[in-house]
Amino acid sequence: MILLLEGDKWRSRRKLLTPAFHFKILDDFLEVFNKHSQKLARRLQAKADGEPFDIVQDITLCALDAICETAMGRSLNAMDDSNSEYVKAVTRIGYLVQQRMNIPWYQPNILYRLIGPAKEHDQCLKILHDFTNDVIKSRRKAFQEKKKQGRADNETNSSGQKKKLAFLDILLEYSENGANLSDRDLQEEVDTFMFEGHDTTSVAAAWILHLIGSHPDIQEKIFEEQRSVFLDKGQFVTMEDLRQLKYLENCIKEGLRLFPSVPIIARELKEDVIINNYTIPAGTNVDIITYRLHRDPEQFPNPEIFDPDRFLPENCKYRHPYAYVPFSAGPRNCIGQKFAMMEAKTLMSTLLRHYRIESVTKREDLKVTADLILRSEDGIIVRLFPRKDTLP
Repeated sequence: MILLLEGDKWRSRRKLLTPAFHFKILDDFLEVFNKHSQKLARRLQAKADGEPFDIVQDITLCALDAICETAMGRSLNAMDDSNSEYVKAVTRIGYLVQQRMNIPWYQPNILYRLIGPAKEHDQCLKILHDFTNDVIKSRRKAFQEKKKQGRADNETNSSGQKKKLAFLDILLEYSENGANLSDRDLQEEVDTFMFEGHDTTSVAAAWILHLIGSHPDIQEKIFEEQRSVFLDKGQFVTMEDLRQLKYLENCIKEGLRLFPSVPIIARELKEDVIINNYTIPAGTNVDIITYRLHRDPEQFPNPEIFDPDRFLPENCKYRHPYAYVPFSAGPRNCIGQKFAMMEAKTLMSTLLRHYRIESVTKREDLKVTADLILRSEDGIIVRLFPRKDTLP
């Protein structure tokens, strides 16, 4: 998978996958984001009674539905069936991986199989891999049939609309019948996209909603921007709408500054690096703590204050380019960052047009924990209230 590859193999895979995230392809994904964001907004009506609840689970199921449809072109219906075998396996495997990382005697394979939950880990992986492989098999068959019949890539469905390609469909085109990407390669990339794409986005959205719910003045500025963009328009977010939602985007960026989904980035040095007259030799593993980096007072004065105006162009002008790296940076930056920002903006816009949110837990009382991603131990507890002046 591209996340773990190195050297020439990584470069060739990255070059192969990058076109899959072209803005024209992401434009097709926007319809999926809208559909599931609207569905989440409807489902939250039952909880919009002012009673406290943890919003993380609801957003996570929505993100799972969105990522499954965009990655594999298959409906998971996680919001309707949160107890499905696949949903439970996705949730559990993250916990098991983190547990193994934190317990030294679980790390050797022989000990993990003797005294660890290796059997449960393997069962979860089998569920995930079987699901992905079944989709790959059916999509490859459909893809080969389409090529055999000479059907164009811009074919339409029964409603006359252009059929949307999933991430897997795009990879199948690039695979050249296995010459560039084998079925195992496809499975690894789709699984990575699924695992990395749903958890990071859902947790980021929950943290940002907590921050917005703690600042009523900022929330009202967001709503006023929504009013200016969506008044007299339909309920679905368009690409043009996303471009106009500047303040919301700055709120998301500021939320990712304070609570980056990936709190630690690890790199192996390929050459000696000198920092403050100290030489760190090549071959050293270096951890970049984004959670701390984003709180550098020289780059971000009053770093604990939630201030979306930090990301106004005039305030970013002289900031060090690597002071803010929620999606990493350099050649190995997150290939899906535009995808993630589109999904987050669509989700936030939809929810904040329908509801006013209040955070229950104070910032100083949050129990932040760095698992594979940055979480709150007790969830993100909020209250929701329907807006009387709901926009479309």
